[in-house]
Amino acid sequence: MVRPPNPRPLAPLFLLLLLLLLLPLPLGADPLPIEGWLVNSCIQARRKCQADPVCSAAYHHLNSCTSSISTPSPTQELLVPEDCREAAKHLRNSSLMSCTCHRRMKNQVACLDIYWTIHLARSFGDYELDVSPYEDTVTRKPWKMNLSKLNMLKPDSDLCLKFAMLCTLNDKCDRLRKAYGEACSGSRCQRHICLHQLRAFFEKASEPHAQGLLLCPCAPADQGCGQRRRNTIAPSCALPSGAPNCLELQSLCVADPLCRSRLVDFQTHCHPLDILGTCATEQSRCLRAYMGLIGTAMTPNFVSNVNISVALSCTCRGSGNRQEECEQLEESFSHNSCLMEAIAAKMRFHSQLFSQDWADSTFSVMERQRQSEFQSPIRNYQMQKESWKSSCTTLSFYKGEN
Repeated sequence: MVRPPNPRPLAPLFLLLLLLLLLPLPLGADPLPIEGWLVNSCIQARRKCQADPVCSAAYHHLNSCTSSISTPSPTQELLVPEDCREAAKHLRNSSLMSCTCHRRMKNQVACLDIYWTIHLARSFGDYELDVSPYEDTVTRKPWKMNLSKLNMLKPDSDLCLKFAMLCTLNDKCDRLRKAYGEACSGSRCQRHICLHQLRAFFEKASEPHAQGLLLCPCAPADQGCGQRRRNTIAPSCALPSGAPNCLELQSLCVADPLCRSRLVDFQTHCHPLDILGTCATEQSRCLRAYMGLIGTAMTPNFVSNVNISVALSCTCRGSGNRQEECEQLEESFSHNSCLMEAIAAKMRFHSQLFSQDWADSTFSVMERQRQSEFQSPIRNYQMQKESWKSSCTTLSFYKGEN
């Protein structure tokens, strides 16, 4: 009797399938990233530290130090007890020193708590202070949009109304928008609940939907459109009553790890590097950081219905000998060239979405934006070329920039 051949061992195949299951999903597959997507999340770094008795003891001691050490203003020196300095020395070689978080991660607040605990240790070494704790690692899926669904609106409807309708037609966007709309309504307004729901909207709604609502372009004379844009964040409830001092607002923000992180993220990505206005990072990062502030103590908004200037809802009156410091904070919003350019560029892009050429098609917003970014330097170059032809000066090569 012939014995049947032995089956091939399944171990290699099983290991391969197991490996595929353990690999992270492709980028953009999940809009709410887990901590494992980060190169070195602070939660992972703390777990690693807890496995080492020396590191664990040093971290817990440093954590107790943070509650007794107040965060100084830029003009004050950080006073730290010697035992806290000693604990920080034991963490110098820990992966905690370079850990990061993500604004859409599951345990974001816990991650930020760890980051700012370690920030105390970072202040004793050769580290750049107040660097954004956020690491942008997730590329979102292309956002498909069918503009033909807007045919129920009047043809001359303003773009803010059109973007509001696009949100309404999307189940997730509509649900999140209704949640903050209800929490921030005049009769039910409780500011802390309103701010929480605003943060939930801008964290969980797709970025194109959120940016479309907040950064919809309006004609200068269209007061109704401008008012709709200003009311996106429910300012009557979300913004403080009266006008508190900007430095007091900043102190409230710095005392909260989430708000502090969003403010530092904004200062990192929307900061002009020199007097020429060179911006620190890409416009998309600046806009993401700006929108991250909405729903915190430092919530900014448009100052009027007729332009795109933004500001904090605060004043520098009564700042005493910190007047200059207060004005610098206020102007980092109201006179920020990088932020204004990023907002203007996004509004131009939103206008192009509804131009004659694109109005009848379903398309990927990310694809169109890449086309727009690619074509913009070409248009700039062509305009420069025409200018050179009419000039009597010596021609020189110019590379257009977006």
